[in-house]
Amino acid sequence: MLKELAAFFREGGPFMYLNLVFMTFALATITERVLMLMFRLNLDSRAFMAQIQKLIMSNNVDRAIKLCASAPNAALSHVIRAGLTRANRGQREISRALEESVLEVTPRISKRVATLWSIANIATLVGLIGTITGLIATFKALGAASAEMKQIMLSRGISEAMNNTAFGLMIAVMCIVAHMILHNKSKAIVDEIEFHALRLESMLTQRGAGEVNPLDRA
Repeated sequence: MLKELAAFFREGGPFMYLNLVFMTFALATITERVLMLMFRLNLDSRAFMAQIQKLIMSNNVDRAIKLCASAPNAALSHVIRAGLTRANRGQREISRALEESVLEVTPRISKRVATLWSIANIATLVGLIGTITGLIATFKALGAASAEMKQIMLSRGISEAMNNTAFGLMIAVMCIVAHMILHNKSKAIVDEIEFHALRLESMLTQRGAGEVNPLDRA
C-alpha cells in the first residue's frame, strides 16, 4: 500500500506535493473544528437550560452563574453567564449583555470553516495545473523521442496528468463535504445560542413576578 502511494506521488510530479500541503492544512482545520464544535464549544443545551431555569425561578442567580462557570469553554454558558451577571440591572442591560456576548462567540464558532471551501477550489486548480504541465512536457518530449520510447513517455505523461487531477478532486470533495457538515453544525449552535439567549432574557424579566416562561412551551 505504501509503495503504491509513493508511486502515485512520484508519477504525479511536483504539483502532487504542493497539493499534499493543502491536504495537510485541510485535515488539520477539519480536526480542530470538529473538536471545537462537537466537544469544547458544545454542551447539552436542554439539560443546561433546565437547570438554569430552576435556579432563576428559585431566585438563585448566583448559583446559576456558578453553573455557567463549570463549563467555561462552552459558547452557550458564556452567553448565559453574561446575561445572568446583569440580572439585576434591568431588561435593557440584560438584552445588551446578551447581544454583545452572542456577537463575541459567533466568530469563534464559525472560525476557519469557510477556509475549507477555499482549499477545495485551490486544490482543484493546482491539480489542473499539474495535469496541463504534465501533458505539455510529455508532448514536447515526444517530438524528440524515438519510436519505441514514445509509447512509454505517453503512458508516463498520462499517468502524471490523471494523478494530479484525481488527487486535486479528492481533496476538493473532502473539503466540500467537511465544509457542509461543519457549516451546518456551527449554524445550529449559533441558532441554539440565540434562542436560549431570548429565553434567558424572558426568564430574567419575569422572575420577579413569579411567572412561568412562555417560551418553555415551544
